[in-house]
Amino acid sequence: MGLLFWPWKRQRFSPLLLRLKETAFAISCPSLPIFLMNTLATCKVEYQEKQFAQGVIPNTYMRREGAPKERELLCGRLIDRPIRPLFPPGFYHEVQVMASVLSTDGKQDPDVMAANATSAALMLSDIPWGGPIGVIRIGRICGQFIVNPSINELSMSDLNLVYACTRDKTLMIDVQAREISERDLEAALRLAHPEAAKYLEPQIRLAAKAGKQKKEYKLSMVSKETIEKIRNLAEAPIEAVFTDPTYGKFERGEALDRITQDVKKTLEEERDEEGLKFLSKTVDTVRKEVVRRRIISEGSRVDGRVLDEVRPVYCEAGNLPVLHGSSLFSRGDTQVLCTVTLGAPGQAQRLDSVVGPSTKRFMLHYSFPPFCINEVGKRVGLNRREVGHGTLAEKALLAVLPPEDDFPYTVRINSEVMASDGSTSMATVCGGSMALMDAGIAVREHVAGVSVGLVSEVDSATGEIKDYRILTDILGLEDHLGDMDFKIAGTRKGVTAIQLDIKPAGIPLDIICECLEPALRGRLQILDHMEREIDAPHAKDDRNSPRLATLKYSNDAIRRLIGPLGALKRKIEEETGARISVSDGTLTLLAKNQAVMEKVQEKVDLVIGREIEVGGIYKGTITSIKEYGAFVEFNGGQQGLLHISELSNEPVTRVSDVVSVGQQLSLMCIGQDVRGNIKLSLKATLHRIGSNADDTVGELKVSAPKEPNVLPPVNQLHIQQEKEDSPSEDQPFEHNMNVEISSSSSPAILIRSAAECEEEEKYSAVDLSSRNGSSTSRSSLKLKTEAPDLNFRSDDEDTDERHSADPSLLQNNPNDMETDNVANISARRLKIGMVLTAKVHQIRARGLVLDLGGGIRGMYRFETGVKRYFGVGEELRVKCSSFSGKGIPVMSLFEE
Repeated sequence: MGLLFWPWKRQRFSPLLLRLKETAFAISCPSLPIFLMNTLATCKVEYQEKQFAQGVIPNTYMRREGAPKERELLCGRLIDRPIRPLFPPGFYHEVQVMASVLSTDGKQDPDVMAANATSAALMLSDIPWGGPIGVIRIGRICGQFIVNPSINELSMSDLNLVYACTRDKTLMIDVQAREISERDLEAALRLAHPEAAKYLEPQIRLAAKAGKQKKEYKLSMVSKETIEKIRNLAEAPIEAVFTDPTYGKFERGEALDRITQDVKKTLEEERDEEGLKFLSKTVDTVRKEVVRRRIISEGSRVDGRVLDEVRPVYCEAGNLPVLHGSSLFSRGDTQVLCTVTLGAPGQAQRLDSVVGPSTKRFMLHYSFPPFCINEVGKRVGLNRREVGHGTLAEKALLAVLPPEDDFPYTVRINSEVMASDGSTSMATVCGGSMALMDAGIAVREHVAGVSVGLVSEVDSATGEIKDYRILTDILGLEDHLGDMDFKIAGTRKGVTAIQLDIKPAGIPLDIICECLEPALRGRLQILDHMEREIDAPHAKDDRNSPRLATLKYSNDAIRRLIGPLGALKRKIEEETGARISVSDGTLTLLAKNQAVMEKVQEKVDLVIGREIEVGGIYKGTITSIKEYGAFVEFNGGQQGLLHISELSNEPVTRVSDVVSVGQQLSLMCIGQDVRGNIKLSLKATLHRIGSNADDTVGELKVSAPKEPNVLPPVNQLHIQQEKEDSPSEDQPFEHNMNVEISSSSSPAILIRSAAECEEEEKYSAVDLSSRNGSSTSRSSLKLKTEAPDLNFRSDDEDTDERHSADPSLLQNNPNDMETDNVANISARRLKIGMVLTAKVHQIRARGLVLDLGGGIRGMYRFETGVKRYFGVGEELRVKCSSFSGKGIPVMSLFEE
């Protein structure tokens, strides 16, 4: 810990820099005049995370830290809220606190340290302030509370409590939790207070050694005669307004303004300059006295409610059917419109912070326009209050969202305040919860929020609270004239978010804990109203509502869709109006309605198609007809085989009697054969003729994406079969032999076209032209489909070229005997009795794997009783003696 002073004698202020461990803070205050300023005192806290603190250059164009980010604004509010009540009454001078993170290891959140260092800096300065304060964070993992948890521990914790206090009173509470009970929350608060108080004594000792002498300031006070005159003129009319419960917020405000104008006219007639100068503040003081006296003595509130009564609630879900989700929530004169917009996972907000996650998939943006309080104003940039209220509601709703693995979509809630009379942030929680359910998101249950206030009577001699009243669901006027705004949000099971702001210099923790019970009762009343409106996620089936679909593809297929520099993807988006989001192996489509979704899916299918799923229905076109079936082109240029047995439930003698070339059909994928051909069926879809084929592919509903049942690639299918056939060494040698298959960028499903089948028929030993009847053809097809695919390949061979060993050509013919090495041998030329030179490729326990050339592998079994040593790469003269059941050549040693 060190102190650094800058002796800026020419400046109007004397800054002080305080360095504590990893964070540096500066605080300054202008030279203070001895007269009372007309403006209200302001304390501005600036928190900034320097990117060099984590060894990173900013990504901005100028490579400099820019405007404050949301997290920086929130940390500034976290510091400002506990220090503001401790400035003395009548202190009207601007105070600025600057906290900059200079170095961090990313393991601890620097916000708590910044708050404690701010307290220490104020203690060292000459600014009058009633500190010090202690700030601490409490977490809970597996039921055990943790003091100042790390970032990793917070990710596992169901509680994130930031607590600020003086030695005996609470100043600020900020909570994010996962439905923690009120009893456990009270236990956490009572643990946090003594832990936070440990930070007070070191600051006192530091200030005693290095602190400046606090300055004394003379303040011009209003004379007692002027206060009494204004009170006599305004008190009775003000009390008449506050005792009339028929007044609404705006009507009450207009009546109070008329009273102020009447008092002003009287003072102008009497030419009372002092009274006119302090009129506004003095009238506001009279209002405060009247309201607080009636609440303490009579238990009567401004609008006529009892202390624990919640204002009338009205809520409506789905009031904007064109949107993903919407709701309208009203409580008294407070009204909030909430909307939900769903996006792809790639649209998550990117965070640039020294700690915490790099992205955020759930966002809640709170908007407080000037018209909601009947005023005219200008909207500029990020507003600290709007960011703070939106984050509070966001934390409250985050606890009930489904896990990211089940629901990976990005969610944005917009809260538009239509009218404000207190607790708009808690109304945002209620409206946001209903809008999430209206959007079809499987939230666990509703979240509601209510604000609790406090009006207290303080002993002027001791400064202790001698009487108080707790108010449930406070009005905006009660918030302004009261002592506390305690916002509590949660479900029926427990609390999810809390924010406590106070005006006096601390409130006893016992009173804070006492407020939890009336807040729970008020929250349950509001939850009853919300559940009567909507109690389960809606299923969106309107064709005009926005659509969202997630499809699985290989990365090669996605690259084809994106095109060079994303040109093809942008073209599809411009033509269809949809938005395409790409991530690793996932393609997410967003469309305004079902028609746009169908259009963009058609465009995508033309380029890459969809992953083939067993049981899926696809539209296809007949490209050629054979005696044993028809070849169909479907799903973006892929081909499949429609066998004659899958044409109809009735016997079919000729394929052309049922289908014709160019005909479009809706077919079902029923699997794939050993060669990799996709097998299609027409008879499986006959009972669904007349239905929309696109609907059978999958309803484009907003729900958690499920892993599609994708057919495995052919090479993986062969490898899987070999693994199943060779679990132990007790099996024959050919089952324990690894066949090398070159990996390529071929599609996930290998399809043999009609041309490839015709080429294979041409090499068949059986003359197709001499066959009579379709039965012979079908028996030949059966022989071909059951024959193994002799696909021994080298790594440098063209992966698109395929070789198959035809058993009909592998007959022992003495005339075909060769004693010379054959160059560029192929699978079709290899015959029984052929002699050639081979190299030892691998040595196994029961034999050798031989490289026969041309990418062909053969095997040689060790002979019983014959001892001979072999080496990898050794050349051998071998003769093809037979073929295994899988079509692998079995070789024997040849001696000339």
